[in-house]
This record gives sequence, C-alpha cells and structure tokens, in this order.
Amino acid sequence: MTYISRYLEPDIKSRMFTGKAIIVYGPRQCGKTTMIRHITNEWTNDVLWLNGDSPDVRAELDRITVARWKLILGKKKILVLDEAQRVPNVGLALKLITDEIPDVQIIASGSSSFELADKTSEPLTGRKFEYRLLPLSFSEMVAQNGLLAEKQCLEQRLLFGAYPDIVTHPEDSARLLSELVGSYLFKDIYALDGLKKTKILDNLVKALAMQVGSEVSLNELASLTGADRKTVETYIDLLEKTYVVFSLPAYSGNLRNEIKKGKKIYFYDLGIRNAVMGNFSRIESRTDKGGLWENYLILERLKNTLNQPFPPQRFFWRTTAPQSKEIDYLEKTAETLYAWEMKANPASKAKIPLAFRNAYPDAQTEILTPENYDTFLLPE
Repeated sequence: MTYISRYLEPDIKSRMFTGKAIIVYGPRQCGKTTMIRHITNEWTNDVLWLNGDSPDVRAELDRITVARWKLILGKKKILVLDEAQRVPNVGLALKLITDEIPDVQIIASGSSSFELADKTSEPLTGRKFEYRLLPLSFSEMVAQNGLLAEKQCLEQRLLFGAYPDIVTHPEDSARLLSELVGSYLFKDIYALDGLKKTKILDNLVKALAMQVGSEVSLNELASLTGADRKTVETYIDLLEKTYVVFSLPAYSGNLRNEIKKGKKIYFYDLGIRNAVMGNFSRIESRTDKGGLWENYLILERLKNTLNQPFPPQRFFWRTTAPQSKEIDYLEKTAETLYAWEMKANPASKAKIPLAFRNAYPDAQTEILTPENYDTFLLPE
C-alpha cells in the first residue's frame, strides 16, 4: 500500500536523539502508528514497540525501575509506546529513561489527550516535544496526488472525511466508518471510571452533528439529551479531549452588541460526523451542505496551524438580534485580525458585514467558495 507522507515527519525526525521524549497525540486510527513506523524505518532493528492497551505492558510498567528498564530495552535505541495514556504512571516511567538512559529515544503516542497530557505534564516538564496528528489534510493529499486530483475529491472528503483507511479504500468508506464509530469513537471515554451513561453521550454527539455550523446552546442540548447542563458540558469537554469535536468561541472587541460567550462546535472528521447521522447522501441533495463546507474549511485550516509554536486564536463573530450579522471564521495573531465568510455556492453574493468592517477596518477579509478555497488550505 502506498504510504502518504505526513507533514509532521521532518520536524519529528529533526528532534530524534536530542535528549527529549517525543509525544504524539491524535484520534485513534488517524495514522499515528503508521507515521511512527515510517519515521523509525531506518532504525528497524533498534526499535522496541510496546502497546499500552496490553494488560501485560501496563502491569510491567506500573512500578518500573531503571534496572528493569535496562533489562526490557536491551540494546534497543528507540522505545515506541503506543496508547501510552493507558499506562499508569506513564510520565514517571518515561522520565526514568530520559534521565537515566539518555541514549534511548522515547516516542509515545496517545488517542486521549487529557489522560496522556495529565500523566506526562509534570514528570516530563522540559523533557518532551509534543505534536498533534489529525486525519489526512488537504495539503498532505495535494502533496501526494497533486492539486487538481485532490480538488476533484472534494465531495468524497465532505461526505467520508480523511481517515487514512478511508482515503486508501474509498470504495468501502461507509462500512469502514461504521466500524470506526462503533469500535473506536468513544473507547477512551467509556474506559473512564464512572461514565456509564452511554445513551446520553450517543444522543449528544448526534445533536452536535445536527448543529454543525450553528451556535450551540447547552440548555437546548441538555433538553435534547435528557441530561442536565453540567453533564452536557462535561461530555463536550471529553469529546474535545478525545479528538471527536472541537469548539470555536465568539469574538468580541469593539461593539456593544457583539455576543461574548457563544460557542460553535465542529467535528475533527466529517466522515465521523456523517456516520453518526447515518447520512452519506450526495452533496447536491443535502440541506446541511453549508455546515459541511464550513466544518471542512475550518478543520483543514486547523490541521495546518495546530502544531505551530504560536498558532492563531480562532473565533466566529456575531452580533445580537434583531439585526444579527455573522462571520464564519476569524483568526487573530499578534499583528493582524483575519476574517473569512464561507459559502458552498460559488454564485452566492456574500459580503462581509458593514458593521464588522466599520468596527475592525484593519482586518483582512475574504469570501471562500469551492472556486478559491485551495489557497486558504495550503500552507504559506
């Protein structure tokens, strides 16, 4: 099978054997293990692979010592620990290697950012480089197949997303996504002690899928799911930390009637979103194509900027009723405010609201359609 290069590879390779652990976060099945195998291919005989999903591995590393590590590692120069968030005291276990066996390079991966980050943050302070890998990006696919070929796949990406297994087996996309949703989507959340209300979580994800591109109301979601507001808030937080959804806050600065506490929620993969809804209908027949288009562009932009040392702040913008105005996506850097309105129909006569232009005259603005979106998604 053809390997699709990931844009993180050169940077990760440059960090190898510099005395620090390499931590890679990302959704299950997004290609973390495949990428790590490709990166370490030149050291094949020097790599020890351990999987945190294995009870034997978890038991062995629970009370690991330096002497025990040396026995386990032997002459290996690289330790790869998959699903590291499943290992108790994983941060302390890896700290022993970075401090006492510095010639060994650690690469740890995890599908649950909150567990792995919490377990490694203090023990590995100043001893790690962190990366986030998401499903395949527009720019990675352009590098693989060329710009025109990837633009011709736009509907496929809007409907079935960009998980590597989906991209390489497009003929089987619906079945593979069904298995992914059924087997992996909530695995890390369900593994947490005390989280047994699976029906509420299922209903919440479906409700969020229905509201892509719209501002969400926690009270409304609570009513739809039969849960209280606090439970809904907790589950949304967990869905973000396990790379199912991400949120976009409202931007406010100069106007009194700007909303200040609103939130939109998008999916890290549109194939997952459509599988949750059970809807893979063609784009021209869908009533949600505007939300799909908005989610796609914001997600792909996120993939390009997520691992930057100082990524931009991300927002949407809206004023209050009765004459509400809105802009789909904003980025704020130290120097500039950027604003984009996103329209799935190239013939749409969209404009940046006058209220926004008057309030932020120095902001750079643009309308994005299927005719010009490629420049927005390709790294500068």
